[in-house]
Amino acid sequence: MRIYPTIFRLVFTKMDPEKAHHFSFDALRLAEKLGVSVIARKLCAPDPALRRTVMGIDFPSPFGLAAGFDKEGAGIPALADLGFGHVEVGTITGVAQPGNEKPRLFRLVEDKAVINRMGFNNDGARAVAPRIRAARLRLGTRFGAGRPVIGVNIGKTKTVELDDAVSDYLVSTRELAAHADYLVVNVSSPNTPGLRLLQGVETLRPLLSAVGAEADRVAGRHVPLLVKIAPDLNDDDIADVATLATELGLDGIIATNTTIAREPLVSDAFKVAEIGAGGLSGAPLKARSLAVLRVLREKVPAEMAIISVGGVSTGDDVIERLEAGADLVQGYTAFLYEGPLWVRGINRALAKAQAQGRSLARK
Repeated sequence: MRIYPTIFRLVFTKMDPEKAHHFSFDALRLAEKLGVSVIARKLCAPDPALRRTVMGIDFPSPFGLAAGFDKEGAGIPALADLGFGHVEVGTITGVAQPGNEKPRLFRLVEDKAVINRMGFNNDGARAVAPRIRAARLRLGTRFGAGRPVIGVNIGKTKTVELDDAVSDYLVSTRELAAHADYLVVNVSSPNTPGLRLLQGVETLRPLLSAVGAEADRVAGRHVPLLVKIAPDLNDDDIADVATLATELGLDGIIATNTTIAREPLVSDAFKVAEIGAGGLSGAPLKARSLAVLRVLREKVPAEMAIISVGGVSTGDDVIERLEAGADLVQGYTAFLYEGPLWVRGINRALAKAQAQGRSLARK
């Protein structure tokens, strides 16, 4: 019998979702500080056979944690101990901001989904940078050369006008790029007004060019650069982004962010309407996210990495994404429903499939 689902049903479902998130996250961090998570580190370590090199970086496992769980780089070592091959922190903005008004996080338990309109709440790039630097050092000491990878996801400050978006992203880039194993430009959250307009090729080109050049300059090395796109783009727009990414020589694309769509859902329609605006994540996003992955894989060169995220719940889901063309896979919402041993189950399923002769590589 799995314990966490019972705890979730009896305890967390009775708590405000955002408070429940902070409670569980703080518990993970406390366990790591007290040294208790050393048990998890040994129990959850990915099979060495799962290691792979993507974007010139060695990942202990192809499965990692998507941005959104650790918005401020406060719990990277604790999350790494759970067996994630990489932890992507953020989204982080140029200056600190409180995010949108509460309540802003809602569960759709029947769908194993979440609607959020958090609005990039974070402490700002200057405050987060030393946390990431310290986490890199701690992971290096703890895991050695095979440490979990740290990705950094940056976004636009809410109060900054779209015309000034490039300079705003560069503020975050200057603070964070040197500490990132890879850097992600987020232009696809539905919770910052106007942000998704930056996905247009004419606005995306100067943004990605500027961030990429500045990241390499401040880091004194090449920092792999990716862009994160929305599932709500039509296939022609996705193809345009793929073409632009190829022209600019981006290292990868992350697909996808949350969706503003509300189908298909089994949750009560009145309840969903009452929640209102926000990005939907979780199991209902599975089909569209997989479809976007397949479109991208056809359009970008083989050497360009694709990180697939959206509706990933099981080991079979991860295997499906890898075989459909993903180089890496991320999860997040299922973590909230399945608990801290979820990633261990994913990694064990991947190792078992590989031992049975499946390559876990794109076909």
